[in-house]
Amino acid sequence: MSSRNSPSSEGPAARSLPDRVDQFDRRFVGFLNRWGIPMLRVSLGLVFIWFGALKIFRVSPVADLVARTVYWVDPSWFVAVLGGVEVIIGLGLLVGRALRTVLALFWLQMLGTFLVLIIQPDVAFQRGNPLLLTVEGEFVVKNLVLLSAGMVVGSTVRRRRRSGEDQR
Repeated sequence: MSSRNSPSSEGPAARSLPDRVDQFDRRFVGFLNRWGIPMLRVSLGLVFIWFGALKIFRVSPVADLVARTVYWVDPSWFVAVLGGVEVIIGLGLLVGRALRTVLALFWLQMLGTFLVLIIQPDVAFQRGNPLLLTVEGEFVVKNLVLLSAGMVVGSTVRRRRRSGEDQR
């Protein structure tokens, strides 16, 4: 067998399929490690800005749901103020500054969304069954994913502080 036919002398094309898959996997996982959390932070920020702006401009499809859930507050100003808070959260997530403060607001806002399940179970559940969600119930329960995303972003705060990026 000549050295020309040995796998080590033929370069990358001579590597076995499992080796090439492993190399691709390492590169792809490296990409995910580098960009996953920043993209999560940016996408959360964009969602909050978008949803908040809809409330500010009074075109949000959930404005009535918010008003009926937080019935003790005047919706003529509360929905827009809530939208403003959401925009602030979104901008903070996008910029990546003062994340502790931004995430505290994030948590308060997110926990507030679950009031629908407590105050208006008839709106959130079909026939009172907590396993059968309505559209509104699904809208609220999907916030579990946003809360988890906030936890992941929050897990970076100490790393960011050590590197001097975030001092709050």
